[in-house]
This record gives sequence, structure tokens and C-alpha cells, in this order.
Amino acid sequence: MQRADFDYELPAELIAQEPAPERDRSRMLVVDRARGVWRDESFAELPSMLGPDDLVVLNNTRVFPARLVGRRMISGASGAQVEALLIARAEDGENEWEVLAKPGRALRIGAEIDFGCGRLRGVVVSAGEEGRRRIRFDCPSDQFERIVDEIGNTPLPPYIRRERTARIDEPRYQTVYARRRGAIAAPTAGLHFTPRVLEELRARGVDTIEITHHVGYATFQPVRVERIEEHRIAAERYEITPEAAETINRRRASGGRLLAVGTTSVRALESAAEDGGTVRPGSGVTGLFIYPGYRFRVVDALLTNFHLPESSLLMLVAAFGGREPILEAYRHAVAARYRFYSYGDCMLIV
Repeated sequence: MQRADFDYELPAELIAQEPAPERDRSRMLVVDRARGVWRDESFAELPSMLGPDDLVVLNNTRVFPARLVGRRMISGASGAQVEALLIARAEDGENEWEVLAKPGRALRIGAEIDFGCGRLRGVVVSAGEEGRRRIRFDCPSDQFERIVDEIGNTPLPPYIRRERTARIDEPRYQTVYARRRGAIAAPTAGLHFTPRVLEELRARGVDTIEITHHVGYATFQPVRVERIEEHRIAAERYEITPEAAETINRRRASGGRLLAVGTTSVRALESAAEDGGTVRPGSGVTGLFIYPGYRFRVVDALLTNFHLPESSLLMLVAAFGGREPILEAYRHAVAARYRFYSYGDCMLIV
């Protein structure tokens, strides 16, 4: 399949720049795969659409302030401003991190950087494509997270073209059930949940469980090849506890329906699934790229936000709901003035 097969027209004004006033009052487009129809709803109605046989899987990863702003150091003097988005801690280097640098061309091997006005120093030790760099930080390992929390910024996506506002973004670019630190972007389908919705699910006898999939570079990595089968996704970490796996397997064995909240939950579940649909507990990394033709083994329904044209996330959604039906639903969402992307509205595919 061609990358252009997943393109669609989106007016810039439909890209949500701020969260909705209330999390659970977002709009929700419900897509019925079997009937080939959709309808406009509110996310607040989600509990009424589920029953005691359903199981809702939530990704409890927590976004940390991974966007570091600093300045190049040249002969001991402060130079041009640079940014480094922390992607993942390197496995083979003490206190070394893979980062996405901006501007990448300014950070060649050996470049020294000062972050936080002297709070944190780093040096570029290797360079890759698309602005990827490895930086060795001059900081005790047991103090690194604390310093990053103090000087880092919420890593909002580049299509949010406004100043980062701690008062808005720190609480709202985080799910209410976020627990496990490690994500560089929010699992955005989960941003709509509130304690009120979770309590209503419990009142209706709908169980929820948590797994962890740390949102990393793969989630927003652009597809640059023309034939999507040639695309390779960067690895991201996930974990499914024995208790969560047991609950999933028991519910599926009894004929229950599994609703995955977000594409990251889908990738973690499908990565841990055996051919028969049994989910294995454990932790690991996954580079699973899901596109049309993929046979889903575990997931029965999907709650997801609206994604960028030609993105791997849209390809996953098209694999689940069918390419043309999903693109038709997207065209309807555009015409109906839904809000798109991270802070936007959502889609429920059943």
C-alpha cells in the first residue's frame, strides 16, 4: 500500500490548540464496523454503551517533562538556543540518552550543551538521522530525574502552535490515571476520562484494567517511505502484569469484549498476544507496526483520537476499522467540525 492511501484534507483551524473545558464533554464519533455506519455522540455517553461483559484496557504511562531547552557552549561562552527531547535512556551507556534535537544540524558530535542555566550539562556522543542524537549528561544518575522535573517542559506536539502553559498543560496533558513515569507524549485517547466516567463504568459493572506502554518516538515517527510495508517503527517499552493478563484472558475466554483505549494499548496487547489470543504477562519492547492486512488477536473495540494524515497511527486505525470506512468517517468528522489530534475529540470503533 502507498503512504498517499492514508491522506485526507484537514483545515488547520480544526487542529485543537487547547483542551476542551471539560475532559469528558468531548465529542465522540461512534463507528459500527459490522453495519458500516457511524453516529455522533458525546464521550460522556461511553459508559452507557458498555456492559458487564466488556473490559476496558487503560494505558497508565505518565508523561514526564522531557523537553529540555538549553544553549550550546562554545569556548565556555553561551551560544544559540537548542532543544533536546528525551526519547529513551541508552542501554549501553551510563547516563546517556537518545534525544530528538532541534535544530539537529547545530548539534554535531562533541557539541556541549548547557540546560537550565548550569543545572545540567551534556555532550553529543553520536549522531543519527532525522535529528536524533545521543547525549551524555554530566550528572549523578540518582539526581537526573529530579533535575529534569525541575528544568524540563511538557513535550507538547509541534502542531500545538502556542506557548506552553504550565497551568493548562501540566494537568491536562496527562491522564487522570497516569502512574508509571516514562512517556514523552500522552496516550491521548485516555485524556477524555474523568473520575466521574470511571465511577460510572464501575457502577454499570464494567471492569477496567491498567497496562503500561511508554509513548516514545515511534508514536509520532513520520512515515517517509512510499510503500508503507517498508516502514520500520522505533521500539517502545511496555509491561503487562500477571494480574492484568489473567483478567484479559479470563474475560476473553468467557466471550467478553475487550476495549483498548488508545493505539498504544493496542500495540502492547497485540505484541503480548499469542496466535490463539492468549496474552502473555511480562515487560519488553515492541516495534510492532500495524497496517491494513494485520489480523488482530486480542482487541475487539478501540477508542482513539483523530490522527495525522499518512501517520502510522492512522494506518493502525485503518487496519482495525477498514481503510475506506475510516477515511469516510474522517471526512465526516471534518465536515462536522470535530476537533483533531491530541487535545481533540475521539472516535469509538466497535
